[in-house]
Amino acid sequence: MIDVIELLRTLTRLRNTRLHLGVSGSVACYKSADLLRHLLACGIHVSATLSGGAKHFVSPLLFSSLGAAPVYPEMFTGEEPFAHLEPGQTCQALLVAPASASLLSRMATGAASDMLSAQILAFAGPVAVAPAMNTLMWSNAATQANVALLKKRGIHLVGPDCGDLACGSTGHGRLAPMAWLLAHALRLLSPQDMAEEDVLVTLGPTREPWDGVRFWSNPSTGTMGASLALCAWMRGARVHAVAGPGVDTHLLPPLPGLTLHPVRTAGEMLDQALELWPSVTMGMFTAAVADFSPVPFGAAKFKKADAPEGFSVSFTPNADILLTLSSSRTGRQKVLGFAAETTASEAELMDLAKAKCARKQADVLAANRVNAEDSGFGSPTNAMAVVSRTGREEAWPVQSKMDVAWDLCSWLLQS
Repeated sequence: MIDVIELLRTLTRLRNTRLHLGVSGSVACYKSADLLRHLLACGIHVSATLSGGAKHFVSPLLFSSLGAAPVYPEMFTGEEPFAHLEPGQTCQALLVAPASASLLSRMATGAASDMLSAQILAFAGPVAVAPAMNTLMWSNAATQANVALLKKRGIHLVGPDCGDLACGSTGHGRLAPMAWLLAHALRLLSPQDMAEEDVLVTLGPTREPWDGVRFWSNPSTGTMGASLALCAWMRGARVHAVAGPGVDTHLLPPLPGLTLHPVRTAGEMLDQALELWPSVTMGMFTAAVADFSPVPFGAAKFKKADAPEGFSVSFTPNADILLTLSSSRTGRQKVLGFAAETTASEAELMDLAKAKCARKQADVLAANRVNAEDSGFGSPTNAMAVVSRTGREEAWPVQSKMDVAWDLCSWLLQS
């Protein structure tokens, strides 16, 4: 099953952007090399600076060997007299991971005593820090005051996490997980054109029980919906993800501003969506909701011995979540609907998409052929027929679900 790091690495819409990676003195320095590898896999150009403390743990040669360019030396030791200004002139974002207590202190006071501190001081774009240190150092009043000041100045904080530390203690101060670091790095590089949006995303399957242990469902993994939730979050939105069974932190990590609401049945998904609907500006309905629920046989397991000749199951229709919410929208709420179809051709798929867009009262509707190769449940890719209520229509070739999600966010913004 694909995880969030694999998912983020399939996004190509940020290719050729530039990020400067700062590495300060912490035993967690070795994880920065892995972060660099993931960023480069996304097609991002990464330059790097290691503080003097960081060089006790890792070598600048490691980062240049992996593909960071340039890797800056200490001040007054290189050939470029203005290297302390260069990242601010060439990069769109700066991320320090790990950020030591000493580095946070220098940032808070505006010190420019080393190359990395000077580069941060001269950087006008978005900056994030991922602290990593001993729990007592993190909880010290001086560190907390520095962090509060940096946040007040607009510096983004990534973590720290809570867990086992290299010193043997347990608590807050552990470097944020790789999924958090990569997601925040991509968010720093993304346009914040959804910063005014509160987004509801439904995703994954629903499970409709027919006895105490069995259920009626489908093979949806929630990958498409998770891609939409992540892309909207990266572009600044506050996201509520109402997720069916099987969708958890492997696809949607606990990021600030991204809330996961686990549900099981179609009824639970409708209730949760109805509760959130008045407070959001966009609804993205990607969940593969069961259209029908079996009439339950009871809370106990149905025994094979009770039906030696077989048995029949009756079904009742479930409420249409997309239509229910789209028909009750208010103000500037926008709706993106999805349709999973089994069609013989792309032309037939487009016709179905246009009819469903009108019937479901959606602003944008995206349909895919789940019977086509590389475009269905569990696949990391999709080929789509996309239509809008204004008559716009396009057939998209097979591409990653993250790229599909990015472009659907743009369509919905423009609708």
